[in-house]
Amino acid sequence: MLIETGKRLALQAYEQILNLIVSGQIPPGVMITERRLAETLNMSRTPIRDALLMLEGEGLLIRQGSRGLQVKEMRVDDYINALHIRQLLEPEAARLAAGQISRVELDALETDLRDLLGRTLSDEGRPDRGLVRDVDDRLHGGIGAAAGNPQLAQIARMLRRQTQIFDLRSLPERFEATCREHLEIVEALRDGRGDDAALAMRQHLEHIRDSIVRRLTRA
Repeated sequence: MLIETGKRLALQAYEQILNLIVSGQIPPGVMITERRLAETLNMSRTPIRDALLMLEGEGLLIRQGSRGLQVKEMRVDDYINALHIRQLLEPEAARLAAGQISRVELDALETDLRDLLGRTLSDEGRPDRGLVRDVDDRLHGGIGAAAGNPQLAQIARMLRRQTQIFDLRSLPERFEATCREHLEIVEALRDGRGDDAALAMRQHLEHIRDSIVRRLTRA
């Protein structure tokens, strides 16, 4: 029971710290410490430590010797390289996952994606980033799990986390397109059309790459 409680607290800490990073509340280059995070999140340092190890393993945090952990600063080349590897891996994962994910799970994803499309954006004109990331994680993570290759799933998750730092808060114009592209992927997966699922995934990642390049290279 204590072990399960510890895992649950570590996952809670992980989600909260991840939200702070991808939302920009902890910006790239900032040094973070267990003590400060424990105070901010009102948690003990043990789950914070476990969560930081998870984030370090995903490449979002870089250890700087005795100084502690630093939020990774992603250069343009870093984004492009990570997305290039995702383009090599995730279409094949989608092909393998076609017909392997339960219809119930895919129907739930479709419902949430259509709900996101129909929602009124906030006063700032931005979508609910937490919900968008949840749906993104369920789709891409579900594909990785259903592809039947744990190493592929782990690598894809790590790369997705790194590219999520540059998410819809920086690319609000991608919100509707991303939802529609995800719907195409869901439909192909549900119908068991592996080639179409791979193509839809490849095009989705290409569109993300093009948007990021335009934003990062904009004068």
